[in-house]
Amino acid sequence: MSYFSELAFQYIDGEWRPGSGSWDIVDFNPYSGEKLASITVATVDEIDQAYRAAERAQPEWGATNPYTRRLVFERALRIVEDREQELTEAIVAEVGGTLVKAAFELHLAKEFLREAIALALRPEGRIIPSPVDGKENRLYRVPVGVVGVISPFNFPFLLSLKSVAPALALGNAVVLKPHQNTPICGGGLVAKVLEEAGLPAGLLNVVVTDIAEIGDALIEHPVPKVISFTGSDKVGRHVATVAASHFKSSILELGGNSALVVLDDADLDYAVDAAVFSRFVHQGQVCMAANRVLVDRKVEAEFTARFTDKVRSLTVGDPADPATHIGPLINERQAEAITSLVEQTIADGATALVHGTAKGTLVSPTVLTGVPEDSPVMRQEIFGPVALLVPFDGDEEALRITNDSQYGLSGAVHTGDVERGVRFARRVDSGMFHVNDSTVHDEPIVPFGGEKFSGVSRLNGDAMVEAFTTTKWISIQHGRSRFPF
Repeated sequence: MSYFSELAFQYIDGEWRPGSGSWDIVDFNPYSGEKLASITVATVDEIDQAYRAAERAQPEWGATNPYTRRLVFERALRIVEDREQELTEAIVAEVGGTLVKAAFELHLAKEFLREAIALALRPEGRIIPSPVDGKENRLYRVPVGVVGVISPFNFPFLLSLKSVAPALALGNAVVLKPHQNTPICGGGLVAKVLEEAGLPAGLLNVVVTDIAEIGDALIEHPVPKVISFTGSDKVGRHVATVAASHFKSSILELGGNSALVVLDDADLDYAVDAAVFSRFVHQGQVCMAANRVLVDRKVEAEFTARFTDKVRSLTVGDPADPATHIGPLINERQAEAITSLVEQTIADGATALVHGTAKGTLVSPTVLTGVPEDSPVMRQEIFGPVALLVPFDGDEEALRITNDSQYGLSGAVHTGDVERGVRFARRVDSGMFHVNDSTVHDEPIVPFGGEKFSGVSRLNGDAMVEAFTTTKWISIQHGRSRFPF
């Protein structure tokens, strides 16, 4: 596929060029094992070059009329629309996403580009009263300057664009480091689309590298003022610590351990559909995925029968096949980790109602019940096709189990009484919660983020303005001030 040969480079100051490191990151198709690309890693020196290019380019861009800036994103949107088939093929090949997943990712990417068009015009100034006679206080919204973005492998094109496009639209420059497993969809393709859309050189730089090569240079560098990171809470904790020690802001969108709760008055067929999607979309490699499916004991037997029947009907295989529901995990290491987790949980006393098998990166679904309440799997993020069925007696116990997690990202509750669902949702300690729907949602103008170990700050809509601009107070004294000496 041409993208994988054309874009297998660093993108610094408007130039596509090889890295100068001594080793290569090899990009594989997780389903077939085919080598897609080989990219020589960027070094610390190239991190510096990328940030310095961004630093040089940003002032003129920040001073550009926002009506002019937004034209770039209008053109980028048209490019994505025109090349949707090619982008779909790239996501399927590099990420192992099914066709349904690729369509979902590209749909949201287009929505976030539409929001970036609007964001360019969103910042507004204020005039604030003063207790001093003749004093005029003006509050300006200005770009932070340069933003560092670190994106994950699961939705690489979307989750890179989600920070990159708003940061640029608001007048900043960006240095993007995509995940090593998805350097093209998460990095090269983003740069290519925006380059062809007319983004001036230096404003977006893409560095493909690894901490084994650069350590914390991407975070510690003196140029970026904000670091936007999406990934695991373990790495996020480190990013936040390093960023804070260098007086940088960090936006952390981290993992989850979401619960989908089925109350005793739920529409069971609909709840089953929502739960299966919430748990197994993109093989469970979604931060909002429903790790835990909580079911009231009054409907447990009926729900469990329908749920397991539907899970057994899911097709596992080639993500390019329209009939496939579950494709490969991102690599064999992750597949082995999920298999080991299942076996350990069964050894600890759980029962497998559906016992998946693994072949390479393909892992078929597992459904576990009878999981001991103190089992580690109940409180960790499961980035794979494993569902935990957890019974409860009444809403209060469901709420206790739902909140018994270090994470607080998303979740859902199913009930025949919408207001009962809202009352439940408001008591859940999470950044997002949905009534009578799946746990997996993202919308461009609704604040997205979590509580507890699921992250710090929010993205989307007005939260993007808070994240990627800062306030500047300028006062004007009309007439003369009086000073005490």
